[in-house]
This record gives sequence, structure tokens and C-alpha cells, in this order.
Amino acid sequence: MIRVEGLGKVAGETRILRGISLTVEPRTVLGVIGPSGSGKTTLLRCVNGFERITEGTLEAGGVRLEAGLAEKEYQRRVKQLRRQVGMVFQHFYLFPHLSVLGNVTEAPVHVLKRPRAEAEARALELLETVGLGKSARRYPESLSGGEQQRVAIVRALAMSPEALLFDEPTSALDPRRSNELAASLRGFVGQGQTMVIVTHSMKFLEAVADRVLYMEAGEAVEIGETAQVLNEPRDPRTRDFVQHAD
Repeated sequence: MIRVEGLGKVAGETRILRGISLTVEPRTVLGVIGPSGSGKTTLLRCVNGFERITEGTLEAGGVRLEAGLAEKEYQRRVKQLRRQVGMVFQHFYLFPHLSVLGNVTEAPVHVLKRPRAEAEARALELLETVGLGKSARRYPESLSGGEQQRVAIVRALAMSPEALLFDEPTSALDPRRSNELAASLRGFVGQGQTMVIVTHSMKFLEAVADRVLYMEAGEAVEIGETAQVLNEPRDPRTRDFVQHAD
């Protein structure tokens, strides 16, 4: 479960997030939409500890971050948090000198201290689920954008996180690949994953999200069931955005 209460983020004199409160129940997907500059990616980065919150609290994977914590304690908890919350970036950041298998097993072996044989067996199992079982020995440069993305997802899943965060996962995909990704993600949710997905694609959210959050100017404007927010939004700001989205 992810729980955010009164979360705010200020950088210098700029307020990026204000008063955000939400809960993502286990084994569900929250989609996050909103115009550019609304704070969507910053919210993800706060939930994974890449950005320090300056107001409020957040809890994920049993780890609680509070704005008032001393820096040393905050960073100690961030390290714990990142073992429970994985993130798949818009740019995949795969290691070019490592094979697909090497990319997926690097963190489980060196961070979680799992035996290499165990880590590789789990990696191969995950790669099979996304149709890349035969690509384990290939290198990132030989993969398509969609294949690299699936490797990035498997790499995050290999750490056995309680939750996964995605930043614009469909940006490099055609409609068919987007549909395949939606099916894969719903499969992982069925196996116990919790997800938060920032995306500009309403069609993708209709296929994968249980609930949707609309953000604007750093605020959580509206949150509700996917069909309600996308088809019958209650706030006029949400309505205007959805009407002009793809």
C-alpha cells in the first residue's frame, strides 16, 4: 500500500506540490494524468525517495517518510524504501556493457545479496513472462525500444518490490505495443504488484488503471474510479483536460 498525506514539495521559492493526499491499495493501479508541469513526475520521485518531501508524510512498503526527519534518518529510510518501491523511468538507463540477464541480476546479486544462480533463475522466469526469454544473452543496443522497456520492467520486478512506479511507459510504443504492455502489467498486478503510472494516454489508462488521479499546478484536483474520472469528471479542470486529451 502507498499512503500520502498532506505531501508538499518546495524547491527554493517554487512550490511544486501542495497538500496531496491519496491511498493506493495493494494489487491496484493508480494512473496519474495532468498537463506538463503539473507535478506528476515529481510526485513519483517523492514516492521513491529521489526528491525529498518538504511537507507531510508518505508511507510505502512499510517505510514512512516525514518532512521533519533529520537528513541522516531520512536518507536511511530512503534506502529501505527503494528496496520496496521500484521505478521504471521514461529513459530506461540499461547498462550497455551488460547483457539483458546481467542487467536484470545486477541489483539482486549486489544489493539483495542473492546467490547468482537464484537471481538468474528468477530473471529468466520474469523474462519469459514478457516474451524475452530467448533474449537473455543479447545486449541493450540490439533491442528495440519496446524490448528495452520490458527489460527495464523486469529489472525492477527482480528486486521483488511491493510497488512499481512508471513515468510515461507508452511514450516510445505504438498502439499494439501499448496494448501488450497493458496486458503484461495487469498480469503482474494479478500476481500481487501495486503500481502508479504517469501517462498522457487515456486509452492506456482505460486498459490498465483501477483509479485515476488528475493533477494540475501541483495539486491533486480529482481522484476516483477510472471510468468516472475519464468519462464523467466532476471537476471542470479535469473535464477540460480529458476533453482535449488523446
